[in-house]
Amino acid sequence: MIALIQRVSQARVDVDGATVGAIGCGLLALIGVQPGDGQAQTQRLLERVLGYRVFADAQGRMNRSLAEVGGGLLLVSQFTLAADTRSGMRPGFSTAAVPAEAERWFNRLVELARARHPGVETGRFGAHMQVHLVNDGPVTFRLEAN
Repeated sequence: MIALIQRVSQARVDVDGATVGAIGCGLLALIGVQPGDGQAQTQRLLERVLGYRVFADAQGRMNRSLAEVGGGLLLVSQFTLAADTRSGMRPGFSTAAVPAEAERWFNRLVELARARHPGVETGRFGAHMQVHLVNDGPVTFRLEAN
């Protein structure tokens, strides 16, 4: 399971012109599910997203986590993160989980996140989404849980 996290001052997801999820200061996490991902990967990725230290401490160093600052978390499914881009000029998607499995584990991630952290919002799985964000920094990291 893969997360591309971005520290944001604000972010939102629109579907068909309506906002379906929005946060202020916090993390936008684009989530890619791979074949073979399951409960262990889902739990580990959530630990990493909530605990990764990307927010400034009193000295201005990235030393505080989302859990510590209490910021919002916007989870957005994005199968293209799991694409195979090693060769050619077009991505391959055999390295991404099939939609039913990806939806199952994405929904489980959301469920676990809501049980552990306030202010969790989402996009809409499988929908064509417009993701709007103001990246703070810019700060962007790719996290994996194998």
